[in-house]
Amino acid sequence: MLDPESLRTAYVEIAGGEPEGLWFGPGRVNLIGEHTDYNDGFVLPFALEKKAVVAAGRRSDDLLVMYSLELQERVEVPLAGLEPGTGGWSGYLAGVVWALQVSGHTVGPATLVLTSDVPLGAGLSSSAAIECAVVAAMCDLYDLDIEPMDRAKIARLAENSYVGAPTGLLDQAASTLCEEDFGLFLDCRSLEAVHVPLPMAEQGFEMLVLDTKTPHSHVDGEYGARRRSCEEAAAILGIPALRDVTDLDDALSRLDDEVLRKRVRHVVSENSRTLEAYEVAREGRLAELAPLLDASHASMRDDYEITVDTVDLAVDTARAAGALGARMTGGGFGGCIIALCRTGAGDSIAGRIADAFNEAGHGRPEWFTATPAEGAGRLS
Repeated sequence: MLDPESLRTAYVEIAGGEPEGLWFGPGRVNLIGEHTDYNDGFVLPFALEKKAVVAAGRRSDDLLVMYSLELQERVEVPLAGLEPGTGGWSGYLAGVVWALQVSGHTVGPATLVLTSDVPLGAGLSSSAAIECAVVAAMCDLYDLDIEPMDRAKIARLAENSYVGAPTGLLDQAASTLCEEDFGLFLDCRSLEAVHVPLPMAEQGFEMLVLDTKTPHSHVDGEYGARRRSCEEAAAILGIPALRDVTDLDDALSRLDDEVLRKRVRHVVSENSRTLEAYEVAREGRLAELAPLLDASHASMRDDYEITVDTVDLAVDTARAAGALGARMTGGGFGGCIIALCRTGAGDSIAGRIADAFNEAGHGRPEWFTATPAEGAGRLS
């Protein structure tokens, strides 16, 4: 549970005065549409109640002062000395300030004190939560009139070019644009966004989010390798992006490399599943999301090859324990699964997964029930 008062106290100790406000950015669950964003495809995430919160205020010197409440670590750097490639937690804050600068916005020095309850390395976009909270804070502190989608782009620029993680726009768009009780259907080429009602409780469902406690990192090589494979396949096929494949069988017949064939099959089929999910959600037929979740997981496991043993065990056990459908969510190689369950069944299903983990010699997972929440903004 986040403690705003502890955040304010830490800010006062560092800055010598009260913060000018508290701003937040939520984590997100991607309901479906994995590794489609950087292929100009379709995604359907929703924001979480778990969030990163920044206490922020302007400074009279030339410094960007950053402090992590959880790590009790302070980092400061001259505003003119921000250098891409800076790693660690502070890179996600400093990167946003840098991205605002290089995007032509005038920002000054600031103190940023951070806390977050978005699980790290779990595929719930803890990094985008931080970035979008900082974007919101800096925009208010320095009176920047930046539209929500452009805020998401600035946050992505920070992650891509400052931190060095080659992610698409999904995470930052979800953290910025989502609305309470809605999913966000996003066309990652046109950037057209549609808010889709997700009345789970009304229809007798809940979404279990279970963290396998198998950390991952988008900065590691596997994520980048998947992206390069997609770009290589698109070049061979003579199309701008894999989103433009209209005949999957024909595309596969023109690719000699089996790895490229598998990557293309995942992206194209995942786009189709996401479009179908949008339709069934828009029409209020949420039960029909279940087989799409199952098919998505199989595709990530077999064709995109981004799941790991703990994730597969969690998904298989969830289904066996009564989940209607389940899949890994996030970039892969660890992290979280989601499972569509009947209302009240999530805890017992998670307990069965915990038992299966214990029998297999894995650590105990953590879980919660997700409710679609609002996007980044001012907390107080």
